[in-house]
Amino acid sequence: MKIFVTGGAGFIGSNLVRLLVSTHGHEILNVDALTYAGNRHSLSDLEGNPYYRFSHADICDASAIGKLFTEFQPDWVMHLAAESHVDRSIDGPGAFIQTNVIGTFTLLQAARAHYEKLTSSARERFRFLHVSTDEVYGSLGTTGLFTEDTPYDPHSPYSASKAASDHLARAWADTYGLPVLVTNCSNNYGPYQFPEKLIPVVILKALRGDPIPVYGKGENIRDWLYVGDHAEALHTVIAKGRIGQTYNIGGNNERQNIDLVRLLCGLLDELRPRADGKPYAEQITFVKDRPGHDLRYAIDATKLQRELGWAPKQDHVSGFRKTVQWYLDNESWTSAILNGSYKLQRLGTRA
Repeated sequence: MKIFVTGGAGFIGSNLVRLLVSTHGHEILNVDALTYAGNRHSLSDLEGNPYYRFSHADICDASAIGKLFTEFQPDWVMHLAAESHVDRSIDGPGAFIQTNVIGTFTLLQAARAHYEKLTSSARERFRFLHVSTDEVYGSLGTTGLFTEDTPYDPHSPYSASKAASDHLARAWADTYGLPVLVTNCSNNYGPYQFPEKLIPVVILKALRGDPIPVYGKGENIRDWLYVGDHAEALHTVIAKGRIGQTYNIGGNNERQNIDLVRLLCGLLDELRPRADGKPYAEQITFVKDRPGHDLRYAIDATKLQRELGWAPKQDHVSGFRKTVQWYLDNESWTSAILNGSYKLQRLGTRA
């Protein structure tokens, strides 16, 4: 398939693009605005691959996006481009409304115009996958799971903007007949994650000997999904999913934040012990909780497993071990982000 991927230079996007090209042999156009978290270094191994093309474009730019649809003529659209960091949404919500709401609207309009020009056989093939988050559902108590029927109850500017984009995608399906699918996933982790999220923050601060910050008492619970498992799930949904359906994607891997941080510290103790022989957990520091911090998220992925046969491959430890080892083996990647040199990759783009 010819697949138009938005946000393919980001964390989940880069892992997805690599899977689509290297494992499944699809032809990819990666469209990314290369904002602070977009990093072309994450796909340097695909540069020059005839099945991979990159275009530096903003999904809010209707003219640029329309031109790319006309030139590339995609069979599928996989929409991952989004502002995604909750803390940043609290400090600067405007960017989240612009990218996540206006950007999704602009992309849906371009996809609709493209779809309406297709032949009947090409229409049968076309799919638009909108990738979202479990945070749109709000917060769970100590029991229960989010299902595809859970009412929306977003609590942060980030989750509210993603909820709005989900509603837009479904509205374009119902109103205009666009063949849309929606996925809502739990917290992702793995290689190439921008070092502002919990897991890379823990790893990098531990290695530098800095305090490891944990919000509140570390009692917030998340369901952790390895990014490679998520990428496989997204491919499964767009290839086999029923048009108009929503599929929740989870890792069956709930942990309190403090337990996860201690697990990561223990893995670092094993894989790269501190020079003084002391445990990394000594660096854990509890900090003031953030506003609107949801207590617990947990995904019920039964529908995806039952209908499409997908299940996560990583267990409660294996994915975290892979992730810690990846960051230890790829210090040049994180160093380029921390010193800002990765931004130079914004130059020399090609469509």
